[in-house]
Amino acid sequence: MKLFIGTVIICATLTGLLAWKSQNSVRLSNATEKQRPNIIVIMADDLGYSDIGCYGGEINTPNIDYLAQNGIRYRQFYNTSRCCPTRAALLTGLYNQQAGIGKMTEAEGEAGYQGHISDNAVTIAEVLKTAGYHTAMSGKWHVSNTFGQKDPKEQLAWLNHQKDFGAFSPVGQYPTHRGFEKYFGTIWGVVDFFDPFSLVNGTEPVKNVPEDYYHTDAINDTTVSYIKEFSKSEKPFFIYVAENAPHWPLQAKPGDIAKYKDTYKAGWDAIGEARYKRMVKSGLIDPSKTKLSQAPKDALKWENNPTREWDATAMAVHAAMIDAMDQGIGRIINALKETGQLENTLILFLSDNGASAENCANYGTGFDRPSETRDGRKIIYATEKQAIPGPQTTYSSIGPRWAHVANTPYQYWKAESYEGGINTPMIAFWPKGITVKKGGFSDQVGHVMDFMSTFCELAGARYPSAFKGKNITPTTGVSLISSFTGKGEDKDRVLFNEHFGARYARKGNWKLVSLASDSTWHLYDLAADKSETTDLAAQYPEKVKQLSESWHLWAKTHQVFPKPGKH
Repeated sequence: MKLFIGTVIICATLTGLLAWKSQNSVRLSNATEKQRPNIIVIMADDLGYSDIGCYGGEINTPNIDYLAQNGIRYRQFYNTSRCCPTRAALLTGLYNQQAGIGKMTEAEGEAGYQGHISDNAVTIAEVLKTAGYHTAMSGKWHVSNTFGQKDPKEQLAWLNHQKDFGAFSPVGQYPTHRGFEKYFGTIWGVVDFFDPFSLVNGTEPVKNVPEDYYHTDAINDTTVSYIKEFSKSEKPFFIYVAENAPHWPLQAKPGDIAKYKDTYKAGWDAIGEARYKRMVKSGLIDPSKTKLSQAPKDALKWENNPTREWDATAMAVHAAMIDAMDQGIGRIINALKETGQLENTLILFLSDNGASAENCANYGTGFDRPSETRDGRKIIYATEKQAIPGPQTTYSSIGPRWAHVANTPYQYWKAESYEGGINTPMIAFWPKGITVKKGGFSDQVGHVMDFMSTFCELAGARYPSAFKGKNITPTTGVSLISSFTGKGEDKDRVLFNEHFGARYARKGNWKLVSLASDSTWHLYDLAADKSETTDLAAQYPEKVKQLSESWHLWAKTHQVFPKPGKH
């Protein structure tokens, strides 16, 4: 594995050696170069709000916990509720529709639904590169149009590594064409963790991996190599680490799964209640304002669950995937220590959305889901829970009951605009630059699009009005620097979201929200009810009207409308 990763780094495709320099670029002295922080963003995929230890979880995450104990934990930090829209917003400092990804990665003919990062947006890598930063990425890209074969049999042959049809997306949309000097990872979203499809090194497909390959390890070990290489330079660096874990399919190494073989036999309610108690004890939540949301009234009780053993194993694999990610983050931290970079490196850790309630087995084969392994073993889509999760030959996910637990104390999950879908654990660690009490909490209302403004401020970079001959949409994010120094919080922050009909408008502590399956607005006072358990819409109709009008105005002015096929 180490030899393979070393080869990947040595062979990494380099683009943009002559960085484009706009008239807005900032060139700094060598002294200032050394003072500016390195920046590492680590984003988990489908991680629940309470999965990691420092947010109440029972999963062993000592390295992520170390970042929290020596940094800040945010209580009100938002993503956009699904993977590729969140990635688009994070990378560009825009709402995802403004960045061109209103839904997924299909090109649908409207400005907000191009399915790839728009030419009227710049990435953090592009901006920081103009300010003299080294830039690199490892992991899941998922913000470019995905190619597919018209014949389903040909598509499966491609996914099964039996045929080669070339590029996985337009190469001009690959990370190395959007500001990243180096890239190793998957262009598409869903992966086989033992033999991922759409794996590239720079722009070159990686056609074979070692027998002991595990994708989470490769992502993190590649990051370690980037750190060691960039640390030899006087320039600061920006590295975006886009983990695939713990997104389905549930696949993990046997040794990691074994750590949790008995952990989840206690069942849904017991695990959720234990997480809630730890959240209260740590001070993360105030139980008078944040109640433990309940599972649906007609939900199956654990003691009556005929597939308890399978479900306990499924969550054990979910935990093992997070555990492996944390181990890799430990190696990243150690690399920063060994190279003398840790004190002046800002590390941000978060998730792209809440835990997923999807039953991925029901999707079956096709598009991005293979039917067999490279060596011809059939993959079982466990629609009846007929195959134990964990190995490469099964496709399954944790389902809605465990997703609800993973998002403790909040309701709902990935793709919804309730807190369970959009409120992410977020940790900021920067020994040299964070001056508030270490290990504390921030009530700053933040959003993934805020990273652009934050990094521009730290790097002395200017967000451009034009780039490569294209007008650039002004960023909608705000800097998070004040939360590092304790200079105050934006109590009246206004935020919005829309994804497949799920939507919200938040102004101050008032939040108006509706489900993807039901357009009825519901109103909550987050100052008193962060779990969104008491709907106040009937009590405050004027507030509903006000926030609804604000949402519709935002949607019309931020490329939510027109939607594809609806004019």
